[in-house]
Amino acid sequence: MENSLLAKYSGAVPRYTSYPTAPHFNEAVDCGEYAQWLQAITGRERISLYIHVPYCDRLCWFCACHTKHTLKYEPISIYLESLKKEIAAVGTLVSRDAAVTAVHFGGGSPTMLRPDDMLALMAALKAAFRFSDDVEISVEMDPNDLDEPRYDALAAIGMTRASLGVQDFHPEVQKAINRIQTFEHTKSVVDAVRARGVHSVNCDILYGLPHQTEATLTETVKDILSLAPDRIALFGYAHVPWMKKHQTMIKEEVLPGLEERYAQMSLAASMLLAAGYEPVGIDHFALPSDRMAIAARQGRLRRNFQGYTDDAAEALIGLGASSIGQLPQGYVQNMPATGEYQRMTDAGGLAAVRGIEVSEDDKLRRRVIEEIMCRFSVSFRALREDFGDAVDAIVSEARSFAQSNQDGICLIEDDRFVITDVGRPFARTIAAVFDSYLSNGKGRHSIAV
Repeated sequence: MENSLLAKYSGAVPRYTSYPTAPHFNEAVDCGEYAQWLQAITGRERISLYIHVPYCDRLCWFCACHTKHTLKYEPISIYLESLKKEIAAVGTLVSRDAAVTAVHFGGGSPTMLRPDDMLALMAALKAAFRFSDDVEISVEMDPNDLDEPRYDALAAIGMTRASLGVQDFHPEVQKAINRIQTFEHTKSVVDAVRARGVHSVNCDILYGLPHQTEATLTETVKDILSLAPDRIALFGYAHVPWMKKHQTMIKEEVLPGLEERYAQMSLAASMLLAAGYEPVGIDHFALPSDRMAIAARQGRLRRNFQGYTDDAAEALIGLGASSIGQLPQGYVQNMPATGEYQRMTDAGGLAAVRGIEVSEDDKLRRRVIEEIMCRFSVSFRALREDFGDAVDAIVSEARSFAQSNQDGICLIEDDRFVITDVGRPFARTIAAVFDSYLSNGKGRHSIAV
């Protein structure tokens, strides 16, 4: 790819796991507003639950998640009691007829929880919500936390998908990001969860890491492929030290440059495709038999705060400090600080502190952005069926951008706005064209490639 295109379209833009994006949330959405949104969920709707555990026993320097380091278990025990209070409070507001079809435990490191606490947390969830018979339960796993009792507890709560962060297996890269994790240890985790009936394994790979090269990444991808995971996420390292201070531990002078990042991404993607994985969106790959690959082929792929998903639930309820939920009315985020979160849940159960109610224009632009991120094209006809004449402004913007663009990254074809193969690496940048909030300057973002 020409360096001029990389320089032109790799600027800092949102990841578009929501629209409007989190920097535009405000305090108008509070616990009272959130309670009304929860009460509006009907028995006809499906629910996804996200449970956040904001603790790690080691702090990976590349991480941009809401988490904190602790070597003591007492803060986790206290936090779990507050989390159960929030679960119970939300459960009293949501219709018991609404079915939970997906549960995702994230962090932090959910696998830090002691086995009895894992079981108790799932019991609290099942006491508050009605689970569907085929509920998907996924857990983000740190191999260094795991032992036989924890594996057994994860099996007991019904885990169906295990998600393992790998990043890069090269020792120099691991030392630079403070994430020591051998291939042998990782393989033992994959073997252990599969032996307990887990039908889906996901592995995350990062490119653009300190001291990372195409050679180190090649070996990492080969090792990952030998594990035959059902899904592989290929993420670019997001260096945002202004937001995550521990990233200052990573020396910027040993980070790959833009051209090298792109070369790493292209190399890893080509290896995954050659191994029979199908591309899903901009940064995921899945075996053809995987539910996400099937959803992508059938045009059902979606995008939310967990990234790409085949989850069709109408409401995503976030539970825990900093968690973000997505409901038909808009987005809501809990208090990020664990101490304040605990005080709020102790006082009234809910901990919402900000969010945004989506307008009709927001819904339209969210749909356009999701279509670009998931399917690389937008059907004007389909938009008109759902949004009517309001689509005219979007059509005008799309046509204007396509006609003025001389780089071949998009075009208008048969009443569709289409991202070309040249433009697909820059889908985030193209999606940003339709972001009416971006120009107000709120928020700083990672680069698009």
